[in-house]
Amino acid sequence: MERVVYEERTLSFFEKYLSVWVIGCIGLGIFLGKIFPQAVQALDSYAIYQVSIPIAICLFFMMYPIMVKIDFAEVIKAGKTPKPVILTLFINWCIKPFTMLAISTLFLGVFFKGLLPGIEVVKGGMQVDLYRSYISGCILLGIAPCTAMVLVWGHLSKGNDGHTLIMVAINSITMLFLYAPLSSWLLGVNRMPIPWQTIVLSVIIYVGLPLFLGYHSRKLIISKKGFKWFEERFLHYLTPVSITALLITLVLLFSFKGDLIIKHPQTIFLIAIPLFIQTCFIFILTYALARWLKLSYRDAAPSALIGASNHFEVAIATSAMLFGLSSGASLATVVGVLIEVPVMLMLVRVCLSTRHFFK
Repeated sequence: MERVVYEERTLSFFEKYLSVWVIGCIGLGIFLGKIFPQAVQALDSYAIYQVSIPIAICLFFMMYPIMVKIDFAEVIKAGKTPKPVILTLFINWCIKPFTMLAISTLFLGVFFKGLLPGIEVVKGGMQVDLYRSYISGCILLGIAPCTAMVLVWGHLSKGNDGHTLIMVAINSITMLFLYAPLSSWLLGVNRMPIPWQTIVLSVIIYVGLPLFLGYHSRKLIISKKGFKWFEERFLHYLTPVSITALLITLVLLFSFKGDLIIKHPQTIFLIAIPLFIQTCFIFILTYALARWLKLSYRDAAPSALIGASNHFEVAIATSAMLFGLSSGASLATVVGVLIEVPVMLMLVRVCLSTRHFFK
């Protein structure tokens, strides 16, 4: 019989300095993309429906160690507590898209407009102001709730993995139905071609497959070796795999997109400002509402982190389909990748240092 042991988990040396490793991997990825551009382009070409196969493999190994640790009794228990689920859905679909539109328009369309001159010709021959293109990319990020890497953030913050998993499943389903109409409305694009195959395939590879294998392998190992061996031996060797896969993913991502960052350093900085403000604002708002609703810390932390993070793979794929990979919109989605991991790690530390605010 499986026995669940709750204990205070301290950050390992690897996790403690994760921000340093992240910055190093971003730099390494950009360096490799610059030194070996042809090899990187060849590797980037391995994709199905714009889902990169190398990145999909890395994300699988990032997700599996987290999935196999989840006690599914906790998932069932989390499903019986509706308040965290309702809060996350409310933030993701009723607040976040509109605050992203407002904040990106204020900064890129007003404050920084004079620093972002020019007109670009996007896919289809349509001419648009560059700043409008950047805002479009920000909107695509704001409408795509995270369905994969948020499991890493929730786990590092010592949140309720069951609640996080439920919200990943719900976000995956709601995105299939709400992403297209909401994007069309906020972008003003009629009959917008949403990459359904990209969304479905990414959910299967990033969430479905590791969840299936994690559940069944956990069940099999515990039945054969016992829970003590599973916890003390198997998880001990598996724990570093998730973070190692995260770092390799960053090297690949930034080797694929590093040329855009090198060519537009000032623009990258300007786009990053509203994205950073939006991420922090949504986190603070959700965290405050969670406390007002008297949620436990283990539910409040993943709720706030889910709201703050974005599904940048879907945003990049959508911007490439709508405006072209070299467009300002696609550049803005790449900036989302650039700031996502460092900022989310910062917010994880905020969660850990404020646990005493909750019951």
